[in-house]
Amino acid sequence: MEHPVVLFDGVCNLCNAVVSFIIGRDRAGRYRFASLQGRAGARLLRAHGMCADDVDSVLLVDGGQVYARSTAALRIARGLGWPWALLGVFCLVPPFLRDRVYDLVARRRYAWFGRSDSCRVPLPHERERFLD
Repeated sequence: MEHPVVLFDGVCNLCNAVVSFIIGRDRAGRYRFASLQGRAGARLLRAHGMCADDVDSVLLVDGGQVYARSTAALRIARGLGWPWALLGVFCLVPPFLRDRVYDLVARRRYAWFGRSDSCRVPLPHERERFLD
């Protein structure tokens, strides 16, 4: 793929807020988006030997590689440029420690932030950045 793709839980309010955050700060229009519940997301998952039922994380597909959990989040932040790229310093923390914090939030995201009955619908000016 020409652009890195962020795969996200389309019914998770936190995940949708993160997608909006990325769009608002991705000045270069680098990232594309696909919900885990959509056709494009399912195709990308299958292409990498994965299934949406087994994913409880944001994923970043970039350069033929799939990154999950805190590694995906930190790589996305680095791609947003200044000042968000500074978060890349947390890559020095071992993934098993970073992912503990990530997993804590992921397990409670619906309770803390809620969920929607349907996936996020992109605004007209965002449509070209969504694969579905």
